[in-house]
Order: sequence, then C-alpha cells, then structure tokens
Amino acid sequence: MMNALANLTGRSRTAVLAALMVAASVALTLGFACALPLAAFAAIAALLFSPVAAVGAILGVWLANQIVGFACLGYPTDMSTLAWGAGLGVIALLSLAAAGAVLARAHGAVAIGLAFVAAFVVYEGAVYAACLATRTDVSDFTVASVGRIVLINAAAFCAFLAMRALGLRSAREASKAHALRHA
Repeated sequence: MMNALANLTGRSRTAVLAALMVAASVALTLGFACALPLAAFAAIAALLFSPVAAVGAILGVWLANQIVGFACLGYPTDMSTLAWGAGLGVIALLSLAAAGAVLARAHGAVAIGLAFVAAFVVYEGAVYAACLATRTDVSDFTVASVGRIVLINAAAFCAFLAMRALGLRSAREASKAHALRHA
C-alpha cells in the first residue's frame, strides 16, 4: 500500500490519503461515536495537505462521522443534535486552522507536536464555549472526561504520524529503487 502511494502523483496521492482519512473516520466513529478524534484529524490534515485539500479532507472526515452517527448509531434527529453536528464541523475547521497556523510558522517535530496541541486546545475550547453559549451543561468537562478525549486524540494522532512515517520511508525506498534501476 505504501509503495503504491509513493508511485502516485500529488493530486492522486492527496485523494487517496483523504479517502483513507474518511475511512478511518468511519471506523473510529463506530468505535468512539461522539468522541471522534477530530483534533487529531485536523492536525494530521494540516500536516499532510495544502490548506485547500486539508479543508476538503477534514470536511470529509466530519461528514463521514455525521453520516455514520445518524445512519448507524441512532443519533437523534432533533434540532439540537443537528445544530451540534453542524457546530462540530465548524469547530473541526477552526482546529484545522489552528494546526495550520502553527505549521506555517514552525517546522520539525516540535512544530508537529504544537500543531496537535493547538488543534486540541481550539477544539475543546470551542466545544466548551459553544456549551456556554447554548446554556448546555458543562459538567461533563471534568479532568477525567477531558483526559479521556486527550488520550483518544493523542493515540489517533500518534497512529497517523506512524503511518505517515511509514509512507515517507516507503517513498524514499521506492525512489532509491527507481534510481538504481535507471543508473
């Protein structure tokens, strides 16, 4: 799979990676429902894609989550749930913007970590602010519940980074093999 990605053109590789993110969203939604690690998706999208492609990828992840939630997990179809679903799409975009802003100003491993932190802080902060604005109960924002969400997002982000590293390694190996064949 990784060698196949290495052989794709930029646009095709972007489409395949975005489709893989959407597939991961479906799987993670089935496993975590409302605890989909949108901050992790936002941070990895900011790292992998151009800003325009990242927006498309994060909207695809969010839409897949909503479709699975309503079609398979029985999310209620009342106005409050629909509004929260739309709000989470906006919050995912804000998280993407935060991660992108960090990556535009800094590079390297520290920047990648800070991009994830920025995406998570914006995500949780925006959810909390939305709760306050809509007078939704914020008693679920305990250290334990936010800690659980941090762990889910961090684990997903680390898994995404590991897959990215494998892809980069595979691309380097494919490039070396290509160079040897044509030397």
